[in-house]
Amino acid sequence: MADAAVTSEPRPRRLPRAFWLLALINLLVGGMVGLERTVVPALGAEVFGLAQGGALAAFVISFGASKAVFNLFAGALADRIGRRRVLLLGWLLGLPVPLLLIWAPTWSWVIAANVLLGINQALTWSMTVNMMVDLAPATKRGLAAGVNEFAGYLGVSLLAFLTGLVAAATGLRPEPFYLGIGVSVLGLLLSLLVPETAPASPGARLGWVRGVGVPSLLGGATNLKDGLVWLALPLMMAARGFDLAQVGLVAGTYPLVWAAGQVVFGPLSDKVGRRRVVLPGMLLQGVGLVLLGLAPTLTALLVAAVVLGLGTGMVYPTLIAAVADRVPSTSRATALGVYRFVRDGGYALGAIVAAVGFGALPSAIVGVGVALFVLTVATWNEV
Repeated sequence: MADAAVTSEPRPRRLPRAFWLLALINLLVGGMVGLERTVVPALGAEVFGLAQGGALAAFVISFGASKAVFNLFAGALADRIGRRRVLLLGWLLGLPVPLLLIWAPTWSWVIAANVLLGINQALTWSMTVNMMVDLAPATKRGLAAGVNEFAGYLGVSLLAFLTGLVAAATGLRPEPFYLGIGVSVLGLLLSLLVPETAPASPGARLGWVRGVGVPSLLGGATNLKDGLVWLALPLMMAARGFDLAQVGLVAGTYPLVWAAGQVVFGPLSDKVGRRRVVLPGMLLQGVGLVLLGLAPTLTALLVAAVVLGLGTGMVYPTLIAAVADRVPSTSRATALGVYRFVRDGGYALGAIVAAVGFGALPSAIVGVGVALFVLTVATWNEV
């Protein structure tokens, strides 16, 4: 993985206000995912009576598949028609999500909501990261990616924690999802204030972009882990007798550390190189999964969540910056779309692993942790 940044058009040294507005918008984008982290697995098991298996895993699979596919199209579309239009479209598609979850009479409605959520995330998060990278100089791409991902996963953490508290106090629905209505409306309104950050390039075409293979593979493995944890953690903790507030605490700690780490390690990779941050981050993710699968107490689960979040926080912004280093600005959104397509396809694979391993979730989690070690060693000289 090349550590040198590509040259790009001159940018002012001071990051503009639009950069920070986009970071705030991405906090709300992340909040839409956090809305589901704690509550929806419990909703499937307790309200819809789903057994632990493929039907319950389908909500994560539908999210990951739709997000991955629309990441691919979002990048090329943004290069062709502009980032701002795609951002606004993403928020419009996110508005029905909390309403569908509130009104859902069957699990198929939850699946439909998650398809829309995946599209919303693909269009909005892809655009905020592209627009923030557009507004940053080449020497601050790691910073731009780190701030973007920090804001997004801070939103995931806050909403995962808050919905757990609300659900513990009032029930699984509708009250937790009222938060989502406010988040989606505010996100759309703030996005109306954002200027376009790059000229459209009508000649941009969808296709594979050279140089993104290894970053995409590592990103896919990272989100395979996240899809597994998203589905397995609430169910594994419930089976061990933990309540929803405790589940929300652990489910919120993991993305909170992930978020905080990104604003440190993204800029660090600008200084020391991408490779020196990515490889330790991949190894820490493996350690975190093994600890999570073996943790017997709430304290041990929290330690595992911290380690897991730290490793993910090292990898997430650094891989984005590595891809941005390798391509010109006119095809950057397309390249990042390809990367995010492969990376977010990992969500669906992680949910499938969870579905197959539902009878022994701790063993499945430990097994994926070991697999991350193997993958890191196998790609050691390619990163």
